[in-house]
Amino acid sequence: MSDCRLYLITPPRIDLAIFPKLLASALDAGDVASVQLRLKDVGDDEIRRTIDALRPVVQSREVAFILNDRPDLAAASGCDGVHVGQEDTPYAQARKIVGRDAIVGVTCHDSRHLAMVAGEDGADYVAFGAFFDTATKEPKARAEPKILSWWQEMMEIPCVAIGGVTVENCPVLVDAGADFLAVSGGVWNYAEGPAAAVKAFNKVIADVLGV
Repeated sequence: MSDCRLYLITPPRIDLAIFPKLLASALDAGDVASVQLRLKDVGDDEIRRTIDALRPVVQSREVAFILNDRPDLAAASGCDGVHVGQEDTPYAQARKIVGRDAIVGVTCHDSRHLAMVAGEDGADYVAFGAFFDTATKEPKARAEPKILSWWQEMMEIPCVAIGGVTVENCPVLVDAGADFLAVSGGVWNYAEGPAAAVKAFNKVIADVLGV
């Protein structure tokens, strides 16, 4: 069974006066593979300001900093990569913009076909979901854990499980073969705080994988 690691997604609204410190405490609490900055309905200047505030916090801890939707801004502002949805910049175009060495991940919802296409095109990871109800965004599809197991049997490229993932419901995704758990509210809204959430997720992952 493959390792499974945390992939944090930023909350929908970010207060730069307090969030960098909160993010740092979460990253210092346990293993995190990457952080995706996902801001909706804000201008480019605000995205750039947020990148400038958060990117050093993330990259100084050897964690990948990924921007959602915007390969142009990712390339221009020193991000490690970009995540694109099916309605965003197509994979090939995103890859051309960010270059060969950057990470490009693709949302594939619950579609085996979209995942195979993304994998064959050269995506660095595919993301399946939503697996559970999520308050962060309206899911376009509902995925079942067995799609993760199917993918692990078929492909070497890592898969990300996304959508309403919490400490309580994640064991089934880890067990099914998720390489990464993409978590937003499950960390930032955790009762004991984000640092405690990261610790709790890592403990569950270790318990399920028996490591």
